[in-house]
Amino acid sequence: MKNKTITKTTYFYAIGLSYKKADAEIRGHFSLDDTAKTNLLKQAQNSDIESLIVTSTCNRTEIYGFAEHPFQLIKLLCDNTKGTVEEFQKVAYIYKGKDAISHMFRVGSGLDSQILGDFEIISQLKASARLSKKSSLLNAFLERLINAVIQASKRIKTETDISSGATSVSFASVQYIMKNVENVSDKNILLFGTGKIGRNTCENLVKHTKNEHITLINRTKTKAEEVAGKFNLIVKDHANLQDEINLADILIVATGAQNPTVSKDLIQSEKPLLILDLSIPKNVHENVTELKHVTRIHIDDLSTITDETLEKRKAQIPLAEAIINDVETEFNNWLETRKFAPTIKALKHKLIDFKNAELETQRKKLTGFNEEQAELISNNIIQKITNHFAHHLKDNDISTIESLELIKKVFQLEELQEHV
Repeated sequence: MKNKTITKTTYFYAIGLSYKKADAEIRGHFSLDDTAKTNLLKQAQNSDIESLIVTSTCNRTEIYGFAEHPFQLIKLLCDNTKGTVEEFQKVAYIYKGKDAISHMFRVGSGLDSQILGDFEIISQLKASARLSKKSSLLNAFLERLINAVIQASKRIKTETDISSGATSVSFASVQYIMKNVENVSDKNILLFGTGKIGRNTCENLVKHTKNEHITLINRTKTKAEEVAGKFNLIVKDHANLQDEINLADILIVATGAQNPTVSKDLIQSEKPLLILDLSIPKNVHENVTELKHVTRIHIDDLSTITDETLEKRKAQIPLAEAIINDVETEFNNWLETRKFAPTIKALKHKLIDFKNAELETQRKKLTGFNEEQAELISNNIIQKITNHFAHHLKDNDISTIESLELIKKVFQLEELQEHV
């Protein structure tokens, strides 16, 4: 009896949690820094995961990938963060197949962002895709999907006004300062942390506050100096953090650390201090609120800001959704074609096997057999046959599934294993 090889069937999933159901503390439990992302990808490789990308921002952590069951992806996330499966189940979402595809389009296009129209997530998706590709965890499907989402994002940016004005956490923080602090241009501002959010916040501070008293501190001083050089700002050593906090009127924290970097022990000054924590997990300890002269604002508070600009952006949602529908439809059409591509490929291999067997027979039978000519003619016939089947499967008037099953049955081809 001939043994039949049993292969695994995988599906495309999007699993994760966001600001919609998970508060800052819970999001912090599932936050992934660069080291954790690398470890997660290595674990995925060792777990025979074919393809995935992972993103972790201030308002969401997500994994998009192929698995037999979504728990495989959930386990990867929980194994590499402080979060537990029980916590995840309370606040998480799981999308499968085309629902997962649609979710990525909305996320990448800024429609699912905590601040509507915030396009910082698209650069995160690009970086995540590059990291997965480097780890050989980006298959043709996921690479094509990422590129389609990038295309939709670019079109929405250029063809709508959903990102009119700056629309990001960094701008929202500066907007809050300008609305709530009098004479902001005369205040001492300290920015602690010069990662992406820190850099963007710095740029918005310089542009909108006209303040010349901005000081930067970063654990790696050279990174702060790179940012400061663009705007002619002051840089201080990390060792001077406490002194600078006590000189500041406004402290912006965006360090991206896994534990609080600022607590009430660092604050000795009695003058009013506004602290904005732009980090997930929270980088400013809860105990600073015990000081009456300190006001602490977290990233989740900033997202509640509503203004005319936000209302204008909301009016652009239908236009953005139309663009997404256009690009997503194009992607799904490619996906339909891709469904029968493995069968056509398998058919071609089967026909080549027939050809090789027949050429071997004729080679033994015939004297002076013209192998080169026979090879050329055979290959042309094989190409015509496979093209004929491909055109048949593209015909909207026939059932693709029934035709695929018939082709596989007649030619005894392997079953398809990857599903979306």
